[in-house]
Amino acid sequence: MSKTTRATQVLSQAGIAFTVHTYDYDPNAERVGLQAAEALGEAPHRVLKTLMAEVDGKPVCVVVPSDREVSMKKLASAFHGKSANMMKPADAERLTGYHVGGISPFGQKKIVPTAIEEAALGELLVYINGGQRGLQVRLDPKDALKVLKAVAAPLIA
Repeated sequence: MSKTTRATQVLSQAGIAFTVHTYDYDPNAERVGLQAAEALGEAPHRVLKTLMAEVDGKPVCVVVPSDREVSMKKLASAFHGKSANMMKPADAERLTGYHVGGISPFGQKKIVPTAIEEAALGELLVYINGGQRGLQVRLDPKDALKVLKAVAAPLIA
């Protein structure tokens, strides 16, 4: 497995301190984020999942703890919209250039507005997908917020 992806290149070019962590990705896992947390030996709230959604029909990226669900009402509110829904997997892959299970908020083909669950900013370090199934980057969540030009908002149900 290559440890260099578009995601890691973006972080390196931005001067962000991060470490790369690999694990055995299970394509049959019921919840990929929780499987990643277990494989890494980390608490699920420190392993963030990247989801692609739409707010008022426009694509957005959402980063939340792997053990929590996104509130569509809160997601819409974070982007000053009226309604939100999850993006179809094929659309998410086409938009980001990543495969489902390996979607990173960093280095997507098309830059879209991003929101990070505000509670995650209370952690010293979090894990976020590094652009490949079985690859996570560990970094300060405030650095992720900065490089993504993301908004921090309450997003979980």
